[in-house]
Amino acid sequence: VKQTPGGKVPVGTGWFVLNARDARWLTGEFGAYTRFEGEDRWRHLGFNIGVLEPGQPACYYHAESDQENFLVLSGECLLLIEGEERRLKTWDFVHCPPWTTHVFVGAGDGPCAVLAVGSRTGDGTIYPESELAQRHGAGVKRETREPSEAYADISDDVDAPYQDGWLPDR
Repeated sequence: VKQTPGGKVPVGTGWFVLNARDARWLTGEFGAYTRFEGEDRWRHLGFNIGVLEPGQPACYYHAESDQENFLVLSGECLLLIEGEERRLKTWDFVHCPPWTTHVFVGAGDGPCAVLAVGSRTGDGTIYPESELAQRHGAGVKRETREPSEAYADISDDVDAPYQDGWLPDR
């Protein structure tokens, strides 16, 4: 494990132990997050923790060819899923089979932390037009299958060491 401006990252492909508070964090228009990975991305399964402020979307409303699963670790958020809106709280679990349209938006009166786990064996994503998602600042204006097109106007995320309050107290 080596130190970076945003926190620690694993080196190589071997095993490691890394506390989420010590891991490399990034921030941007879609909240703060850590992936626990270094330069070597994991081929089969991805893990990350995202932290959203009230009203802040985690990404754009989308569907992927892989399944994804989410666990709300703290706080509250809105889940926009298959055209519906659901309010979630700590310990709510969400399973998204392949091609389930979804996005999370921070809610409540403080940060919300969500653990995301997803397969990485597929190769497709779609960002559909959605009035519901657009109302929450989480929707593209025109449907696309290209992430670079969906996020063309979004600034790159930047390294940011872990901030107290992003995750629940120990």
